[in-house]
Amino acid sequence: MNKSYTIEIAPLILQPLFRASEARQHGIHPSRLSYYVKIHLIERIGRGVYRGVNAKVDTIFQWEDLVLIVNSVPNGVVGLVSALALYGLTDEIPRAHWIVIPHATTAPKRENANFVRMRDVATGKTKMKLGKETIQIFDRERTIVDAFRYLGKEIAIKALKSSLKFNDERKIDLQKLQRYAKKFKIDLSTYIFAITT
Repeated sequence: MNKSYTIEIAPLILQPLFRASEARQHGIHPSRLSYYVKIHLIERIGRGVYRGVNAKVDTIFQWEDLVLIVNSVPNGVVGLVSALALYGLTDEIPRAHWIVIPHATTAPKRENANFVRMRDVATGKTKMKLGKETIQIFDRERTIVDAFRYLGKEIAIKALKSSLKFNDERKIDLQKLQRYAKKFKIDLSTYIFAITT
């Protein structure tokens, strides 16, 4: 392989992921990216998203795929079952990672990913560190409200019960939860009353 090719892509292949647009800024033509994939120097994660085959994602092993997927999707936010699992609010192990994207966005194709389009991806959006990597995720309160909206009462009630058991920073803010529920037109008062009394 041409040594100058290796030099031009060297800064990118050490990153957990990079986009084709970044490669273009380094003077790398899309046909060369295809060549690098063919010779197993990089791998294609999704449309226009790549990573070096030896690049390290500095995170907890079980969440490595989730970090790569959510960070490869512009405006992607971890939500629903994946967020419940990260917060320890469900026993369910997601078979695929749940990523929320803005409603007007076309869902990208990624293996092991469920994309859910929502109109509001700003309410409750926060960041979480997993190892040295950072992801966008909905906070606990938004995650529980979304569980009632999209996942069914059984999963949602379990998550609500679990969230109220914590007596540290993991405990949910009931006022914030009710504010979110009102915003998304979900009545949680009976569930909250039943669990807290």
